[in-house]
Amino acid sequence: MNLIHLRYFAELAHTHHYTRAAEQLCITQPSLSHAINQLEAEVGVPLFEKTGRNTELTCYGEQFLSHVESALKTLDEGVDALRRGAKGEGVIRVGMVRPVGVKFIPDLARQFMEANPDKDIRFTFSTDVTQKLVEGLHARHFDLIFSSRPQQDTGLSSVVVLHQKLVLIVPKEHPLAVFDEIDLNQTLSYPYVYFAESSGLRYEVDKLFELIGKRPQIAYEIVEDQVTAGLVARNFGIAVVPEMEILPSLDVKVIRIRKPIWQRNIYMVKHDRVYMPKVVQDFREFVMKQCCM
Repeated sequence: MNLIHLRYFAELAHTHHYTRAAEQLCITQPSLSHAINQLEAEVGVPLFEKTGRNTELTCYGEQFLSHVESALKTLDEGVDALRRGAKGEGVIRVGMVRPVGVKFIPDLARQFMEANPDKDIRFTFSTDVTQKLVEGLHARHFDLIFSSRPQQDTGLSSVVVLHQKLVLIVPKEHPLAVFDEIDLNQTLSYPYVYFAESSGLRYEVDKLFELIGKRPQIAYEIVEDQVTAGLVARNFGIAVVPEMEILPSLDVKVIRIRKPIWQRNIYMVKHDRVYMPKVVQDFREFVMKQCCM
């Protein structure tokens, strides 16, 4: 069915007059008459009837009009969305590990929106562990994720946008709580609350212990860093965690790791084989300018 003929039909239905409708459509009256005749032949019923000088819808035309207007409205909205997308507007779907969702990502998103006040830009935010975020990126649930570096995952591009120091936390009454800084070798006789294999932090902390050629005593394995800190505060063990906002509010002593020196990197990750809308491209470039210069 010819889309132009549907638009002609809708215009004639509202003006009730071939000459006026043709003028509004910037076509000749014979062209309009020919288009309506073709449309009626295609649907197999009359859509208009003469009433004096005017043209009115038949009962079939009235029934057809509501469907045509709904279809045209949906189509126009779709075209408008595409045009807004081409101008750098639309939704940016962000996945992130929880620590960067408290301040880092909200600040960047707000700054980006304030830098583009004339554009309709919206965000959706989701938090999870790195592996789940990577799976969501592959499933096209996210446009960008902010996480630990995906391990051995082809088809993804990563760039460092944030460095986090790793620190040792112990209960405030723990024997190690007398130290303000520590060599990791001094901690090996105490049980650890450690990160599970599915956590991106597991790789980071494993690397830290590889540097001293030792393995910790693992009492518990946890996915979330904030849960890990909570367990340490209740004397379930000690832990190496990133510096995070929640630590001062917990009953733990934060100890700087003097040796070995290591830091956790947060990466902005994109899928190389998935088309990136302009608004996402613009946000990614904005983040890189803010964090990578």
